[in-house]
Amino acid sequence: LRVFDDTHHLGRYSRQQELKQREEDYRWHVYVEGLPHCIEAKDPSSLPCEVRFSFTKTTEFAFTASTGLTELALKGLTLSKKQWTSIDAISRVFCNKRTPISEYAQKHWKEDAFFGYQYLNGVNPILIRRCKVLPRNFPITVDKIFLHSHCKLTDEMQKGNIYLCDYKRLDGLEANTINGKKQYLMAPLVLTSFVLHLQLKQNPADDNPIFYPTDSEYDWLMAKIFVRSADFSEHQLNVHLLRTHLLAEVFAVSLLRNVPMIHPLYKVTAADEPQSFGVHLFTLLNGAEDVPNYYYRDDGLKLWDGILGHYYKSDAEVQQDTELQKWTSDIFEHGFLSQANTGIPQSLTTVAKMVKFVTMVIFTGSGQHSAVNTGQVRWPNLLLGLGGNYFFTQGQSSFYDCSHQVALGQYPEDHFSEEVPCKMIQSFQGELEVLTAVIKARNKGLEVPYTYMDPKEVENSVAI
Repeated sequence: LRVFDDTHHLGRYSRQQELKQREEDYRWHVYVEGLPHCIEAKDPSSLPCEVRFSFTKTTEFAFTASTGLTELALKGLTLSKKQWTSIDAISRVFCNKRTPISEYAQKHWKEDAFFGYQYLNGVNPILIRRCKVLPRNFPITVDKIFLHSHCKLTDEMQKGNIYLCDYKRLDGLEANTINGKKQYLMAPLVLTSFVLHLQLKQNPADDNPIFYPTDSEYDWLMAKIFVRSADFSEHQLNVHLLRTHLLAEVFAVSLLRNVPMIHPLYKVTAADEPQSFGVHLFTLLNGAEDVPNYYYRDDGLKLWDGILGHYYKSDAEVQQDTELQKWTSDIFEHGFLSQANTGIPQSLTTVAKMVKFVTMVIFTGSGQHSAVNTGQVRWPNLLLGLGGNYFFTQGQSSFYDCSHQVALGQYPEDHFSEEVPCKMIQSFQGELEVLTAVIKARNKGLEVPYTYMDPKEVENSVAI
């Protein structure tokens, strides 16, 4: 029941008491200024019972951690500060952690084509943007840039064939010091089409050259290694942590504080949020809507459809639902810090906007999280950090320098009891089965299958 459907005074009183208790149980907390707000809790055990990890899940975490640490200890790696001496040494240590994708990456990680492929279908597929004009801080020598068709760079940009990956968020961040060695974190600019061009820092300078595929083998390889390290930081801090886990927590806390269990919104989203404590929907606005072989985009666009259209027949009903509106405004205030330039609405005025917004919330905690989380251990060329001496002069790199460095659509708790929503869920599950079959058929023809948006692999929440 929506709030304006609950006409009996006892029903309204029950809703009010439920939300009053929820406001006590789920309080907002500012962990760090500038980040989305989180739930106020001293530790996981102090969370309300309904959102705590189960005993089985807690035991699984402890077992996984202990077995992992034991394995590292037996291999002498727990306290080791030695540097890797070869790729083979790494392979021998992690021989039990191999996957088809990790083995493919190990064979092809030096190739430019594979480097570019990861921007489309790796664990960070949302950074790539179509480039119509070169940034002022990326002074590429135009007469050096001729693509496979020998066209000028400016012509290719006008045709829409050039893409930019800009790591400007990392500019100015200070890297860690590990084992007494200062790490390096770049903020690169990467221009990509059929070939690549890299600049490792944001501001042009004599000690910040632009690297080309025509540079020496190891200069070019080192430049790509530094970019991959930057991509790891951008992915983990922004794309994975901020845009899925932290936002999913905001969606969940706001839901629990403002929406009673009897509300259809709670029933739709509760299966996706309960253990999310710990937005990027589709990349339609980045100019990459027609890039071929962009499976993250293709599969993601097919994944979600709205069920709430059954409950809201008019825009007026959306506007009348005070619980729905409070949930939305809470997300705007505590998740996006009341910043209008984020594009997040402060209120919902139409059925279409409401369905789109709820779809974004659900997709963030399911499909999007699967895309940026599931493949983390499958891409071995994403470096956590880079030590050693950063080189500024082209032509001085060597091989030694390089080597130095719950299933989607399932509702197990049966929140819905009405006939129409239950039929809609069955229909939705059938559509997901079809999508799984389509993805599996396509993947048979791919050297590197893209499975992260397969409904069989996508979970209902960001819980790990």
